[in-house]
Amino acid sequence: MRTVTIGLSPCPNDTFIFHALLEGIVPVEGVRLEPVFEDVEALNRLALDDRLDVTKISFHAYGHLRERWTLLDSGSALGRRCGPLVVVRPEARDRSLAEARVGIPGELTTAALLLRLWDPTFDPRRLLVLTFDRILAAVASGELDAGLIIHESRFTYARHGLVERVDLGEWWESSHARPIPLGGIIANRRLGPALIRAIDAALRESVICARRRPDLSREFVRSHAQELEDDVIDSHIALYVNDFTVSLGAEGRDAVSHLLAEAERHGIIPVKGGPRAGAAASRDPQDPRPQG
Repeated sequence: MRTVTIGLSPCPNDTFIFHALLEGIVPVEGVRLEPVFEDVEALNRLALDDRLDVTKISFHAYGHLRERWTLLDSGSALGRRCGPLVVVRPEARDRSLAEARVGIPGELTTAALLLRLWDPTFDPRRLLVLTFDRILAAVASGELDAGLIIHESRFTYARHGLVERVDLGEWWESSHARPIPLGGIIANRRLGPALIRAIDAALRESVICARRRPDLSREFVRSHAQELEDDVIDSHIALYVNDFTVSLGAEGRDAVSHLLAEAERHGIIPVKGGPRAGAAASRDPQDPRPQG
């Protein structure tokens, strides 16, 4: 039996859609799935090093990986009114971000890409990488001027006394008239077309199963979630799991292609088929993740 490593984050939308697949409710014949739970930026880095077979990926990172990895039709986080937010302390709500030190959840996250597309003059040297769950506290304490938040933090930033400065998803939708692509599931081409198709089909069934019977995955999702309140978990899943997660479809594929084309146009990712481009950001000295 072949072992296939599956990278996913502990966030509710990932554990929700992968539950049936990882628990064997929806099997892949002849394959043993080995889950690897990591923060999304750590998964981005592992994919860059080809250390996984299948993984959740930020679409920003996927822009650097298109030659060696293929995007699955199922499993993507894509939608409307679901984009990353820039949050600040209340007294800074109306201040310019021109000189702000901004905490980001990873230099290869789609959130970081959207920030740079929103303001192409933004100096990447003022972006400090922290794990997403540390950003709110760093802004609230004054360690950072602003924070770029994703995942559950969208629902909990007010608890830290912070306010929204800009909704990058809202900006993207109004400027580009497309749903916002955040993350997808990719497979390393070394698996071969037949196995990749089988995994994609099984993941689609896993997503359908999760949406049809959300009660089946409840304990699995709660056991991995950063925020254990049921209302936060339910809001997170409702925001990021939708029809695009079952299948990207033509609209979803167009949205992803458009985002990557914009990133290419601004020189943030390499043109497909060209040399690999780097990404610049200052790294948190307490962050143990590889420099990439």
